[in-house]
Amino acid sequence: MLRDASITWLGHAATRIDLADGTVLLIDPWMRDNPSCPVDPSDLDRVDVVLVTHGHFDHLGDTVEIAAAHASQVIAIHEISVYLEGNGLGNVVGMNIGGSVETSGGVRVTMVPAVHSSGISTDAGIVDGGSAAGFVLGLPGGSVVYHAGDTDLFGDMTLIGERHDIDLALLPIGGHYTMGPADAAAAAQRLKPGAVLPIHWGTFPILAGTPDELRKHLTGITVVDAEIGTPD
Repeated sequence: MLRDASITWLGHAATRIDLADGTVLLIDPWMRDNPSCPVDPSDLDRVDVVLVTHGHFDHLGDTVEIAAAHASQVIAIHEISVYLEGNGLGNVVGMNIGGSVETSGGVRVTMVPAVHSSGISTDAGIVDGGSAAGFVLGLPGGSVVYHAGDTDLFGDMTLIGERHDIDLALLPIGGHYTMGPADAAAAAQRLKPGAVLPIHWGTFPILAGTPDELRKHLTGITVVDAEIGTPD
């Protein structure tokens, strides 16, 4: 799927990227209680970087446990970075929309907008998780991956597509909490990626959008049939 890395969809929005030099990145690592994820955090033998798109439980997920176990660098919007530091993590990079940082393995991470909420659920109630975001990842071999996080269709996806030559876009299609297949197809037409990997669908019955429905609305862009837990 990518010329310089392997990508593994872990169900819902959780995604693993393995670089040629062995660097491992996880995005939105909701794993332990994710009914569609075949991997437990304890199964991981290396995690260099964790990226968090927003504060909801099904995206922030097992970030604290994983990052603590592997001394991983964590990248998130400022408010989530403060929350994570308050939960004992030390190697946290807080950033904001429009910013870019370079991670282990030479990945350039640019934070881009998403249209969604981001409150963090705690025992004391919901705390501020800042703004929801997506990430554009410039991999060291030249591939560009866009992980949209949770979002609706929005017009500035055209700008993201113009500013970044995207090889692979991971777009939510489930509906109800995010855009569904028709709007995801419109998003892809604005982003103009080489291919789309549908995410955030099928985990629960309410996330009813399907890749086949996405294909009905999208022409000229490949929709990837990813098998959960299998590197592509």
